[in-house]
Amino acid sequence: MNSILKKLSELEPGEKATVHSFSSNDIFLKLMEMGCVPGESLLVEMRAPLGDPISIMIAGYHLSLRLSEAEHILVEPFVAN
Repeated sequence: MNSILKKLSELEPGEKATVHSFSSNDIFLKLMEMGCVPGESLLVEMRAPLGDPISIMIAGYHLSLRLSEAEHILVEPFVAN
């Protein structure tokens, strides 16, 4: 099955996805330490009024990410059947 990958920054509030990989090695360790590990499910909770930062629920806690960080997280969105 081919999966369509998106950047986390492209998802809208209410969308669910699974972390797939990272597009930058520079931020890889920081994101891993925050619980953004491949295979982990997440929910985009909200965006700030001007769009940055975004709030996600991942690994059982709330995490705020700048869009510049979310740009480097590649996710596989859940598709409703």
